[in-house]
Amino acid sequence: MKWRTYPPDVLPLWVAEMDVPLAEPVLRALTDALALGDTGYPAGTAYAEALAEFAEKRWGWDGCAVERTAIVPDVMMGIVEMLRLVTGNGDPVVVNPPVYPPFFQFIEHLDRRVVEASLGPDLRIDFDTLEEAFRQAVAGGGRAAYLLCSPQNPTGTVHTAAELAAVAALADRYGVRVVVDEIHAPLTASGVDFVPYLSVPGAESGLSLMSASKGWNLAGLKAALAVAGTAAAADLARLPEEVSHGPSHLGIIAHTAALRDGTAWLDALRAGLDENRRLLTDLLAAHLPSVNCRPGEATYLAWLDCRGLGLGDDPADVFLERGRVALSAGSRFGTGGRGHVRLNLATSPEVVEEGVRRMAAALG
Repeated sequence: MKWRTYPPDVLPLWVAEMDVPLAEPVLRALTDALALGDTGYPAGTAYAEALAEFAEKRWGWDGCAVERTAIVPDVMMGIVEMLRLVTGNGDPVVVNPPVYPPFFQFIEHLDRRVVEASLGPDLRIDFDTLEEAFRQAVAGGGRAAYLLCSPQNPTGTVHTAAELAAVAALADRYGVRVVVDEIHAPLTASGVDFVPYLSVPGAESGLSLMSASKGWNLAGLKAALAVAGTAAAADLARLPEEVSHGPSHLGIIAHTAALRDGTAWLDALRAGLDENRRLLTDLLAAHLPSVNCRPGEATYLAWLDCRGLGLGDDPADVFLERGRVALSAGSRFGTGGRGHVRLNLATSPEVVEEGVRRMAAALG
C-alpha cells in the first residue's frame, strides 16, 4: 500500500509501514511452516505465552496472564469487539484527538458516538478536558468507554505510570470502561519506558489490545491479542467464539516468533529510529525552520506542526502536489490536526533527507 498508492514519482512517507527487511526469526518461522505445509487453522496459546514472556522481560510486567487473553484478527477489530462487550448501540466512546483516524471510523461504524477530549498543548492527556468528557459521556445514563492510544499515534507521546493511574482513577470515578490500543508499545525511543495500562493501580477493569504488527512490520500477517485486567476477565469470556476465526495462522506464527526471538532485531530497529528522529530534527531546522517538530517518545511517526508555513489547513496536499512527497494529512486525526502532517520515519536516512528536500521545494 505504501509504495503503490501514489504514482511512481511520489515519495511515500505516509502510511504506517516500515521499509525494513523482515526479522530473520520471523522469516525462518514462516519458511518452516510453509515447508511443512502448516497452513491450516490455528490452535494453542503460543502467541499469548510469547507476549507474556516479552512483557515481563521488556516492561517488567508479569500481569499478562494467558488465561485472560483472546486471539483477535487485528488490533482495530479487537477494539471493536472490546467496545461491543462493554458498551451498547449509541453509547459514547471518548478519544483524545489528534488521534489515529480509524478510531473515528470504527467507532461510528459500530454505531457508537465519539466524544472528543483533546490532548493539551504539550500533546499529553489534559485531565480537566478528559474529566469533562467523562462527565458528558455518562450524563445520559448509558454505558461509556474510553479508547486510549498508548503510545499515542500520531504524537508519539508515551503516557507515564502516574498519568495512566490517573486515567484509571478517573474512569473508576465516572464508571467509564477503558480500552487501550497498545500496538506501538515495542517502539519506544532510547531512555523511554513503556508502561502497560493494565500494570497500574486501579486498571483492573481495563481491556488492552496488543500485537507485534507495528514493532516488526507484520501488518499483512493478521493477528493480535486482547488482554483483560483481573476485573475484566468475565467480559473477555463473553467474546464470541467466532471472533477467534479471523486471525491468520501464519500471522500467529509470525507474531509469536517476533516476540519470542526477534528482540535483537527490534533493538537494532529502535536504534535506527533514534538516529532518524535526530536526522529529521536537524533537517527541519536547516530547511524548514518554521515547522515545529517535537521528537516522539515512541512509534516511528513524526507529528509536524506546519501552521507557520502559511499553507492552510491541509499542508499535506501542498507537499504532494508541489513537492511530490506523500504525508498523512493532519486534518484526518480530528481536532487539533489542521495545519499538521504526519511523517513516517521508518525508512532509510536517504529517503528521510529526500522527503524533507521535497517538502522544502514545495514552498519555492
